Amino acid sequence: MSTALDSIMELTRYTESSPINGTFHRADERSSGRPKRADSSFLDTIVGRRGSLGPILNQVEAVAGTNTTVLITGETGTGKEVIARAIHELSPRRNRNQVKVNCAAMPAGLLESELFGHERGAFTGAINAHVGRFALADRGTLFLDEIGDMPLELQPKLLRVLQEREFEAVGSTRTTRVDVRVVAATNQDLKQMARDREFREDLYYRLNVFPIYLPPLRERKADIPELVEHFVQQFADSMDKTIEIIPEKVMRALVRHYWPGNIRELQNYIARGVILSNDGIFEPGPLETCEPPEPEIVNPTLEEKIRREILAACQSAKWRLGGPEGAAARLGLKRTTLFHKMKRLGIARPADQ
Repeated sequence: MSTALDSIMELTRYTESSPINGTFHRADERSSGRPKRADSSFLDTIVGRRGSLGPILNQVEAVAGTNTTVLITGETGTGKEVIARAIHELSPRRNRNQVKVNCAAMPAGLLESELFGHERGAFTGAINAHVGRFALADRGTLFLDEIGDMPLELQPKLLRVLQEREFEAVGSTRTTRVDVRVVAATNQDLKQMARDREFREDLYYRLNVFPIYLPPLRERKADIPELVEHFVQQFADSMDKTIEIIPEKVMRALVRHYWPGNIRELQNYIARGVILSNDGIFEPGPLETCEPPEPEIVNPTLEEKIRREILAACQSAKWRLGGPEGAAARLGLKRTTLFHKMKRLGIARPADQ
């Protein structure tokens, strides 16, 4: 990585580095006049497409033209929603709706109505009929975010739509047929949840036809410089500021940081830094103290990876499991789910904590 001076890094010096989590788009590239491949124009806007995200985007291109159900997994903040959008944009359905539902954002009764719609008078307060998201996504794509948080009692109805492509709205006896391509995303281990009977096993296998895994930012350190450059420029433009220099020591610190919140955390940190910066130099505030990850294990098993992730989150949260800054929130898990995983893996709070 070259620099103009020993003490500074110019923004333009990182073009050879690949952006960390290619889940964000370059607005300048979207609006540029250079010719683009008709089938891959959306990929050309993703930061990180020439770096470690490349193999993942190859998967996206391969599956986009099919009607196959896709399950995107990865920690919170790794860019699952952008990958879902890329699948839609590269598909033959791109001129139809892409509809998003966050399964963790509403209770079971409301989620059922939101997904499948309801008839007038179907329940108290149902003054008018409501068209559900599956109907809105007909001949398009439905993105089910946080699918691991879908209530168990609603999962059989989703399974039926995936298998039979039909459903009944709440309070209706009329069967509606739809042609919907489903893309789901989660930061949880659905396979383990199925073993623990927290998620239907048959639904898991129906969703996991084509899995795409997004690695955390700490495993993509070579991509960090380009992402930093992109976010600095993005926020500087939005705040009508000019920032031309990123000090080398700042960039080194950003690359070394653990980033438990992944790209989202990096993005927010850069936004704060741009607000604080003056005189054309990026001068962010101090990074939050974060425990370094444990040494890498050669060919680690999935269980070992999960154990390391939980230990790192617990240490970062000073072994507080609940609350907005607790280990469960850092991992994107419910507190009870984290407790059960810790019990199963034999993870206990140290006596001196």
